[in-house]
Amino acid sequence: MWEYPCDEQQGADFLALLAATRIHLPDDRYLLTAALPAAKAVLQCIDLRLCAEYLDFINLTAYDFYGSWTARTGHQAQLYAMNKDETSGSSGVGYAMASGVPGKKILLGVPLFGRSFLQATGCGQKFKGAGGEDGSFEYKDLPRRGTKEQVDKRSVAAQCVGGDGGFVTYDNPDTVKMKAAFCKQKGLGVSQKDGTNQPATISLVSLTSLSLT
Repeated sequence: MWEYPCDEQQGADFLALLAATRIHLPDDRYLLTAALPAAKAVLQCIDLRLCAEYLDFINLTAYDFYGSWTARTGHQAQLYAMNKDETSGSSGVGYAMASGVPGKKILLGVPLFGRSFLQATGCGQKFKGAGGEDGSFEYKDLPRRGTKEQVDKRSVAAQCVGGDGGFVTYDNPDTVKMKAAFCKQKGLGVSQKDGTNQPATISLVSLTSLSLT
C-alpha cells in the first residue's frame, strides 16, 4: 500500500488503476480526480500525459514541503523557491504542464493550516520539535498570540515567529490572492484543504473563490 507512486513500477500500477476505474466510472457521468504531490521526485514516476487522459483533475498538493519530518525549516507551501533544489507550487505546476497535463486540469492546493518549527526564526534553520497538534496550527488560530504576521513576497508565504509556535509558516489572504493571480495566469483552478481533512469554513475559502472570478 502506498500514498502515491514512488517508482516506475508503482507509476505503471497507478495508471492501470486509473484505467480500470475510468471504465466503471464513465466520464459522461462521473468526475475522476487524484491528489498528487508537487515534488518532481514523485511526479517523474508517473506518465502524467496518460494520467491526464483518465483524470478530470489533478489536485496538486502544493504544501507540506517542510515540516517536523524535515532536517531544516522552510516555507511549507511556497509558490516560488529561492533554491532550485527546493519544491514549490510553481515548480510542480511547471513540471506537470511540461509533461503534457493541460493547465485546466491542474488544481493548486492551498493549505488551511500552518506548520510549526520550535526554536527557529526563519527558513533554512535547524529546529527542535514542533508546536500545535502534530506540528500544525489551524489557520483560525494564526498568527499566534504575541506574534506579528509577515509575508514573504518572494516565496509567497506568510509566517509568524515567537510564542508557542516558534517559526510558523502558512497562507493568509495576501498570499492566497497572489496564488490566485498565478492560477489565473496559468489557466488553473485552486483547491483548499485543512489540517484535519474536515470541510473548511474559514475566510480563506471564500477569498480564494472571489480571487479567481
